[in-house]
Amino acid sequence: MNVLLINGSPHAHGCTHTALTIVADELHRAGIETEILHVGHKDIRGCIGCYKCRQLGHCVFDNDMVNEAAAKFERADGLVIGSPVYFAGANGTLVAFLNRLFFSTSFEKRFKVGAAVVSARRMGTTATLDQLNKYFLHGEMPVAASRYWNAVHGNTPSEVTQDEEGLQTMRVLGRNMAFLIRAISNERERGGLPEVESHRIATNFIN
Repeated sequence: MNVLLINGSPHAHGCTHTALTIVADELHRAGIETEILHVGHKDIRGCIGCYKCRQLGHCVFDNDMVNEAAAKFERADGLVIGSPVYFAGANGTLVAFLNRLFFSTSFEKRFKVGAAVVSARRMGTTATLDQLNKYFLHGEMPVAASRYWNAVHGNTPSEVTQDEEGLQTMRVLGRNMAFLIRAISNERERGGLPEVESHRIATNFIN
């Protein structure tokens, strides 16, 4: 079993990475392999709606990390998205990355476990979590929860390590995510996943 963790911060070893590392450590303790992929420093353009991915099986823009991450995501049992809070929202580079990652990939995402982690000096964390969780919900991915909202606070990694409540939240998140991944795996082997409705209904109210 393995989990891919996405660091959407421009800083490779900043506050967001600190939070992700704590989650990864708990996953390791549960016997789950992890990889932290840093994308927040890349020049990643947004989706242009060309739909070439429907023909190619991957995003037409192959010069950044989206297609690389897609292959890792397909193999993963879970995905953790980490972002700093910018104006009560996720980092724009990360949003561009996620829009293309989720739109261009056709492999089954349902019942891969998802979790979002955010870092802020003070405010905007819940709005950012809400934004990131929507990617999981659209893909039928169960969202792992902790004992509080998945956020750490601080301006520097050293300040984050002083946020005892935030650190505990990350530890609990890692353990809960590991439990969900194992539980879903066991149920998949025992009785399979819920029935899939093969025909997707798309309702358009404009005649």
